[in-house]
Amino acid sequence: MPLPHPEEEREPIHTRTIAIQAYRRADGLYDVEGQLQDMRAHDITLPRGPLPAGEPIHDMRLRLTVDAGATIVAVAASTAAAPFGRSCATITPKYEELVGLRVGPGFRSAVRRLLAGVSGCTHLTELLLTMGTGVIQALVGQVPRQEDVKPFSLDGCHALDTSGPIVAQFHPRWYRPRTETNGQNSNDGSRQILNEET
Repeated sequence: MPLPHPEEEREPIHTRTIAIQAYRRADGLYDVEGQLQDMRAHDITLPRGPLPAGEPIHDMRLRLTVDAGATIVAVAASTAAAPFGRSCATITPKYEELVGLRVGPGFRSAVRRLLAGVSGCTHLTELLLTMGTGVIQALVGQVPRQEDVKPFSLDGCHALDTSGPIVAQFHPRWYRPRTETNGQNSNDGSRQILNEET
């Protein structure tokens, strides 16, 4: 369903595009590639010089190679365009330190610890955090699910509330009827932690 029609006349000024593509490799691993681009609808001047409308301010790319358990086994990062040119690109080797990290609960927190502030690139890291969910989506249906392990996505959003009808229907093993404690669902605490960690 589309958004409501805007109430006022408007003109475009900025576009951010994030694209993620996943591949199954011949060696049994998976490549998940992401690209973040920022573009202005009008000419601007950056520290690196004039930039015509439609040319990227930022053009960052990442490739995460993961195994069937969502553990990162290789990383490639590149900066094709950035406001400060080569100065921005010098941080890309830092992203190789992601090797060994598992995409799943705790991934976002681990990324922030490793790449916070001057230890990383704001835009590459933003792309990386989005790619975490891309890795999970890529592996769904590719890797057999362990029936005795609770899917980490449960309690990760309102639709997958373990006391809700979707979990009752599709994941009955993990369904937990709602119990009211001070007017709140007893799962709220664990859900909040999961949302902060993934």
